[in-house]
Amino acid sequence: MKIANTYIIGLGALGAIYAASLYDMDPKSVKIIASKKRSAAFQQQGIVINDKHYDFTFIEPGDATQAPADLIIVSVKHHQLPDAINDIAAFIGSGTIIISLLNGVSSEQMIGAAHGMDHLLYAYGVGMDAVRDGKQIVFKNKGKVVFGAHNNKVLSGPVAAVKELFEQAAIPHQIPENMYQSLWGKFMMNVGINQASAVLRAPYGVFQQNAQARQLMLLAMHEVMAISQKMEINLTQTDLDGFMHIIGTLNPAGKTSMLQDVEAGRQTEVDIFARAVIELGAQVGVPTPVNQTLFNIIKVIESQAG
Repeated sequence: MKIANTYIIGLGALGAIYAASLYDMDPKSVKIIASKKRSAAFQQQGIVINDKHYDFTFIEPGDATQAPADLIIVSVKHHQLPDAINDIAAFIGSGTIIISLLNGVSSEQMIGAAHGMDHLLYAYGVGMDAVRDGKQIVFKNKGKVVFGAHNNKVLSGPVAAVKELFEQAAIPHQIPENMYQSLWGKFMMNVGINQASAVLRAPYGVFQQNAQARQLMLLAMHEVMAISQKMEINLTQTDLDGFMHIIGTLNPAGKTSMLQDVEAGRQTEVDIFARAVIELGAQVGVPTPVNQTLFNIIKVIESQAG
């Protein structure tokens, strides 16, 4: 199998990084799924990524004139996922691969429930530091896409096809043998860095330099690690150390997606972070006081937005 056409839904900072990489490889290889209103807004303001203008092709949800996608990349916010699930439906053929770059550990199941888990690979992005600066998106680190089937001791056809595409498009990537454990590792990192950055209004540099900020982040992460042990996913200190190393490599001025949401007065993804940790902790008997506190603070911040 060879991937010739990729459709992306969600052209935020994360989606834009990989849309740009595919466009740089071949402008005809990538299309953006967006409503007529949304695409008109994009085209009116222009799409500029690291000072380069991109003239993406936009397609509307439900456009029956479009061929099925070989690959669909979902990179919307979690509260936008139900609409995105409907919006991609017309572009799914029998061989379409879907990867979700959403935070959390539930988006694959939600997409799979609607369209079939046989289309899904697990995936997440890590190590990128893209931020929106006025009308353009700026990043120093492209990061990498970590993806694969549940187990990748032997690569499946879809995994091999996505690997080949990413190599051609110069998209850094990694295929861990135990993908589901790796997905939970990213969840652990997000629960720490995203939420701590939101309540402290702090960019990455604060967590690289300030011991108290790191401690807050680590306390939230340790609750996820404890839950993973009870669920036999078995995250370890080695996994945590690996993600701490990644945080240390990020642009000190860069900001997490949740901090950017807070600063813009947008709804955050606290429900798929702290709320999920609280609920999972209750199910397996792990106390989660740090995430409960973060949840309460962020909900207050949300209530005061606007």
